[in-house]
Amino acid sequence: MRNLLLFLLLANILYFVWGMLSGGDPEPGIAIVSESELGPPLDVTANRDAEAAASVGAVLGSGEPSDLDAVMGRSCVTVGPFRSSDDADRAKTEFAGEGMRTALRSGQGQIFVGHSVQVQGVESRDEGRTMLSKLHEGGLQDAFLVGNEEVGLSISLGIFGNQSNAEKVELQAKSIGFDVDISPMTRDADVFFVDIGLPPGKGAGSIVEKYGEDRVLLREAATCPQSQ
Repeated sequence: MRNLLLFLLLANILYFVWGMLSGGDPEPGIAIVSESELGPPLDVTANRDAEAAASVGAVLGSGEPSDLDAVMGRSCVTVGPFRSSDDADRAKTEFAGEGMRTALRSGQGQIFVGHSVQVQGVESRDEGRTMLSKLHEGGLQDAFLVGNEEVGLSISLGIFGNQSNAEKVELQAKSIGFDVDISPMTRDADVFFVDIGLPPGKGAGSIVEKYGEDRVLLREAATCPQSQ
């Protein structure tokens, strides 16, 4: 009985060793899988592009267009124009300090002076003086005559950096019978721009929030600054 058990044990050991030696290394090949093993077919929705864009926005946090643009290829922005090089330098230093590639540029451009409030269509200086007298009596002491009879006369009620202040003067002039125009005034000047390369996955939302949409231009990746 003892000899039989030893014989069976030896046979099992020999069979195990034979299996180890005859298995060989696995070789590359093609696995054939039945279609039934793949599971149910995927449903394709008509608005999957919109959902994909929304998911990108969710990853970035806000889903704002400026964030999506940064992911979809617009990875640079230009901020400006700045009226002074000091202001542009401060912006450049700020974004460079956050690890972004930045570059400073200068050029000629239009800068905003203020909102001009005027009474147009003054036919002569005599009429202008009469109108000025009425305006002064109505509390608009800063009104004065501008232009000449050849190019046209008008009465200036002031230039205001704040839109609401310009509108207050407009209402005051209208209350005493004058039609008033408000128009933006600009002038040519040296201006400065800061080009900023955004890191992967970072949108321009915070930059737009700080400087306003009218002063932030989204750029293609090819125009990114190449060095700090």
